[in-house]
Amino acid sequence: MSLLRALATVSSMTLLSRILGFVRDFVVARSFGAGVATDAFFVAFRLPNLLRRLFAEGAFSQAFVPILAEYKNRRGDTETRRLTDHVATVLGVAVFFVSLLGIAIAPLIIYVSAPGFSAEPEKFALTVELTRITFPYILFMSLTALAGGILNTWSRFAVPAFTPVLLNLSFIGMALFAAPWFDPPVKTLAWAVFLGGALQLALQLPFLARIGMLPRPTGLRAALADPAVRRILKLMAPAVLGVSVSQVSLLINTIFASFLPHGSVSWLYYADRLMEFPSGLLGAALGTILLPSLSRLHAQGLREEFSATLDWGLRLTLLLTLPAALALAILALPLIATLFHHGAFDAHDALETRSALVAYSVGLTGLILVKVLAPGFYAKQDIRTPVKIGLITLGATQLMNLALVGPLRHAGLALSIGLAACLNAGLLYRGLRNNGAYQPQPGWRGFGVRLAVALVAMGAALWWGMGAQADWLQFPALERVVRLTIVVAIGLACYFGSLALLGFRVRDFRRKAAQ
Repeated sequence: MSLLRALATVSSMTLLSRILGFVRDFVVARSFGAGVATDAFFVAFRLPNLLRRLFAEGAFSQAFVPILAEYKNRRGDTETRRLTDHVATVLGVAVFFVSLLGIAIAPLIIYVSAPGFSAEPEKFALTVELTRITFPYILFMSLTALAGGILNTWSRFAVPAFTPVLLNLSFIGMALFAAPWFDPPVKTLAWAVFLGGALQLALQLPFLARIGMLPRPTGLRAALADPAVRRILKLMAPAVLGVSVSQVSLLINTIFASFLPHGSVSWLYYADRLMEFPSGLLGAALGTILLPSLSRLHAQGLREEFSATLDWGLRLTLLLTLPAALALAILALPLIATLFHHGAFDAHDALETRSALVAYSVGLTGLILVKVLAPGFYAKQDIRTPVKIGLITLGATQLMNLALVGPLRHAGLALSIGLAACLNAGLLYRGLRNNGAYQPQPGWRGFGVRLAVALVAMGAALWWGMGAQADWLQFPALERVVRLTIVVAIGLACYFGSLALLGFRVRDFRRKAAQ
């Protein structure tokens, strides 16, 4: 399969999920606004969501997929099936007990993750209750990540990319139809998380059976004795920091934000959701297709192809991410006003969310580059280098938090995340160059000049087409949608039109996936 075709498949499924994600956030913002109840839910959901990214989609996937690809290429079907059976057993038992522990110590978790809530007993109690409902999500999503890693290794990218749609549908359905049955109504969002996790796991099981890789439970002792399982566990332990520094930083930011005015956690959440649209559409999609391909190239000893595939990923990242970051910064208020400025989400919420989004946009390119560069290490089963870089980045983030939270409040927390992502990407890039895994292909200077010209053309078009920002808070809802659609269309036409005039062609980015 062509890597570009695989990217289009994953991105299209992710686009559907992100669109429904915005519908979900529109429904939540309109129904609950940004206040005590939403702050409680977003804190309650953040920790299980963080654990999902740390262990399920982050460290676990990065450790599991390279070894699974090695077994698939070198060991045959029988040993590969035995590996998945053993990994599923260990993972299932571990996350089941983690879920039980999280439910049991939920008050302690909230004291640590949002200490500012302890001054308000009702808010604290609500957050604890919501946390207990949402915590089993980590069980469902860990097993979903296992299934997705297997399907991606077999180049079945569409199904794992589609599964997040079910979580968004769960949110939308529960918020629209089930809220009146809960007291307080925000509980419906917590149960939507539980239901969405179960649905995502259930969807993938028939597709695993179709390729003959549906895991079967085995004895825990036999599973732990498997050398490959031990290798995965050994890789996972340090990879938690190496691939998920930004998520740890977001959790620490929640601690800072819990001491800021009411709504700060929610403003950061809504801004982060907008930033996650291009991050998921491009970064997660590129990481998903690159890791199995790079792992196979490493297993086959094809060093030049390995480097060329990384180069392809870097060029495509810059080509698609830089305009997204520029558009988020310029159109921050029009986007927020169009998507969220309805019902309980007032003009003050929109302006405060805008400041966070502009700050986040600074680091969007760095954040996505990390998702492309990190697989270059994990495909080679090199854990130590990303871990060292992750620790440096985490420390730098907290120093920037302390420096920026005073003058910029919640926007300072967002800016520290963005700047740290750029630092992380820069250090990963230098590491790949130093160890010889990556050598830039010819043509980068011309590529950069033409890209800069197209960005200037797009930025000027967006700024001119946007008009006065304050007017977006006064336009009727339908007019906002129409105006934003026109402005975005103008920006896209200017950018891709400029690229075409400067000689960029789609065929130049076609590349076959490693088999």
